[in-house]
Amino acid sequence: MSDNKNIDLSKGVWFVYDGDCPICTLAAQSLRIKEAVGPLRLVNAREETKHPLYLEILDQRIDLDEGMVLRYGSRNYHGRNALQMMAFLGSNRGWYNRMNALLFKSPAIARFLYPVMKLARNTLLKIFGIPRLQNLEIRNKENPAFKEVFGDDWPKLPSVMRAHYAVRSYSEDSVTVAGHLNTFVNPVLGLFARMSGLLVPYPGKNVPVRVTFKATRHDNTMEFDRVFSFEGRKPVLFKSRMLPLTNGEVIEIMRFGFGWRFRCEWRENKVILSHLGYVWRFLGVNVPMPFSLIIGKGYAEEVPLSDTEFAMWTHTKHSLFGKMFGYEGSFTITDMKCDPY
Repeated sequence: MSDNKNIDLSKGVWFVYDGDCPICTLAAQSLRIKEAVGPLRLVNAREETKHPLYLEILDQRIDLDEGMVLRYGSRNYHGRNALQMMAFLGSNRGWYNRMNALLFKSPAIARFLYPVMKLARNTLLKIFGIPRLQNLEIRNKENPAFKEVFGDDWPKLPSVMRAHYAVRSYSEDSVTVAGHLNTFVNPVLGLFARMSGLLVPYPGKNVPVRVTFKATRHDNTMEFDRVFSFEGRKPVLFKSRMLPLTNGEVIEIMRFGFGWRFRCEWRENKVILSHLGYVWRFLGVNVPMPFSLIIGKGYAEEVPLSDTEFAMWTHTKHSLFGKMFGYEGSFTITDMKCDPY
């Protein structure tokens, strides 16, 4: 649209979609809404990056690679919620609208089917060599990846915690810390860890550990590269990636795409990571997995000690078998290749 200043987003229904995605384009072209709702207007996120709704989506940190956006009234509906609103607002004309109403009016069915649809979309993009939208890339380049995770609490963080989480997405930023940890692992889980590389495999006391937090150039994740120097053993390398989502949620993605989903918040003068579940991230889709039945639920805390030091502890605890895995200790920031914010 040529005159973006005169666009009234409160009238009718707006649908923001990926114009290069066959599935998204089919949905945009096939969608019909009830006449009483008002006109339907389409926004191609590949082309209309100056559109007021696209800019509002950026401000609200809505990731279009995680799903389409439908706006009705004064609210933006994202992903599965957008499809559910389509089902309620759509007319009964055409096969697409009847199918959408049949499948997505039910929250339970929508919860099950939406990851499948997202997997199909990501697979098609891979097959056709179509790059992801990465609509949050410009916004993320300006600030640390975790600034949006902490939200209004970011200015309240002590300097050591802001330094800890200072790396910006899509950059060459890095922060290195060094310290010592006491580690614990259930013997059976330790065997699994040695075979899979998913967890730190050995128990130990006062184990020297070096961790480098660094950005990745291709997405908004933050890499955690850990080196555990157990006495009498070769150094153990344990890598994971932190993927910030919305509303303070983060997924720690480990080997094979297995991940821990948690809420990250500043509370009681410490950073608290509280358990939300486990997932398997496959082709950009977070598939819920029942790993808590095996290894229990995760939890972690980080407490500032000085301007350069913080303590931390983490564990997974099973409701029947108790603590399955964990470590605790303290770290000192030794190197920063980014602004401390």
